[in-house]
Amino acid sequence: MTTTLAPKRAQDLRQRREAPLSTPTDLKAAATSVEPSDMLAELREDNKTLTGNLREAHNVCEEHRDIATASLIEIWVDETERRTWFLFEAGRHGDSSGR
Repeated sequence: MTTTLAPKRAQDLRQRREAPLSTPTDLKAAATSVEPSDMLAELREDNKTLTGNLREAHNVCEEHRDIATASLIEIWVDETERRTWFLFEAGRHGDSSGR
């Protein structure tokens, strides 16, 4: 089965492929404009969203009795939850003793 992209979508994809890549200087400038705590918070929220999406996919797999895929997704959910916890802990402000 072949799929065809709408002309507008195909054009958008071509433009993205042809766009110049960022230079290391551009990336460094972008990275220095973000506070580390903000970056950790954004990553944490992204991981929370990913966990929710993975749980939805897991439910679909269970509805269709796709046990193999559901098992893989369970592993990914566990990993994502651990990452979320780590990012939360890394973003907390401790006292002067490091706690």
